[in-house]
Amino acid sequence: MGMAASQARFLGLTARKTNVEYEGQQVNQQRTTLANQSANYYNQLLGMTVPVPPSTADYTKTVYTFKDGNLQNSVTSLIAQADGTYLVSYVSSWTNDFTPVSAGSAIVTRNDANTEHYVGATELRVLGTGIGADGAYTGDDEYLNSLSAEQREKLLKEEEEYIEMLNNKYCGGKDEDWYVRYVLNTSTETWTPMFYRKDQVDNAIYSEEGTSQSNINAYTIGSAQETEEIKGVTARLEKDTTGRYTNITLYADTDHPVTYALTTNTLTDQDAYDDAMNQYEYDKHQYDQSIQEINAKIEIIQAQDKNLELRLKQLDTEQDAIQTEMDAVQKVIEKNTESTFKTFG
Repeated sequence: MGMAASQARFLGLTARKTNVEYEGQQVNQQRTTLANQSANYYNQLLGMTVPVPPSTADYTKTVYTFKDGNLQNSVTSLIAQADGTYLVSYVSSWTNDFTPVSAGSAIVTRNDANTEHYVGATELRVLGTGIGADGAYTGDDEYLNSLSAEQREKLLKEEEEYIEMLNNKYCGGKDEDWYVRYVLNTSTETWTPMFYRKDQVDNAIYSEEGTSQSNINAYTIGSAQETEEIKGVTARLEKDTTGRYTNITLYADTDHPVTYALTTNTLTDQDAYDDAMNQYEYDKHQYDQSIQEINAKIEIIQAQDKNLELRLKQLDTEQDAIQTEMDAVQKVIEKNTESTFKTFG
C-alpha cells in the first residue's frame, strides 16, 4: 500500500471511528432518556394509593332502645351535662290502626256535563256533603241507603274527621275537598271508604269518551307505622361493667321520673356499606388498570433499552475492529515513512 493510499485509508478509518463514537453517544443519550422515563413511571407507582376495602365496623353503631307500652323508642342522641345528667333525644314509633293510607289508584270516568264522576259504576260524592244534618238522604248510594238516619248523622261527623286526617297527612294541613265512595267487602260484609283528592279528579285529562288518561291516587283507612322525634329530655343513665347503658330514667315530668330498661342493639347501615364497597371495587379496578398500563409502558421501555444496549455492543465491537485496522494502517504508514527517509538519506 502506497503512502497516499495509506494516508487516505487512515483518514477514512478515523472518520468512521468518529461516527461510531458519535452514534454511541447518541445511543447512551437515548438510554439515559429511557431511564428517566422509567424512573418517572416507578415514581408514579410509588405515589399511587392502594384502595382499602371498607370495614363493616365503620358502618356499625350501637343503638339503645326502650319500650313504653306499645311505643318503641330508639335513642338518637346522648349529651352529657356537668351535673351528671344527660340530654336525651329519641324517636318513638308505633302502629296507628286508624289512619289514611295509600290504596293504589283507579281510572275515573265522568258524564258529558262534567258534573258527575264515577269509579266503576259508583258515583263519587264530595266527602262530608250530601247528608242532611238530621241524617236525611235522598240519593241512590247503596251504602248510605243501607244506613238509618241516625247512622248517617254519625257518619257525617265521621267524614268530617276523615277530611281533617286526609288534609293533615296529604295536604300539609290545607283545607282541600275530597271525593269518597264506599266499597263492600263481601267476605266481612263491611263497607270501606275510598278517598280521592277532588282537585286531582277534576283537573285530570279525560278522553272524548270521558275516561281519565291516567290513574287517580286512591286512599283508605288502614294501619301504618308512625314516628315522632322527642328532643332534649333530661335523663340519668346506668351502666354495666362493660360500659354499656342498661337503664334510663327520663325526667320529662320532673316530679314523676320514669325508669326504662335499655336494650342494646348493633345496627349496620347496609346501604351505606354497600355503596362504599361498590366505590372500593371501582377504585380497585381503576388502580389495577393503572398498574397494568404503567407496567406495559415500562416493559416497552425495557425492550427499547435492550435494543439500544445491543446496538451499543455492536458499536463497541465495530470500534475495536476499526481501532485494530487503524493500528495496522499506522504501522504501514510508519514503515513507508521510514523507507522513504532511508531512500533519500
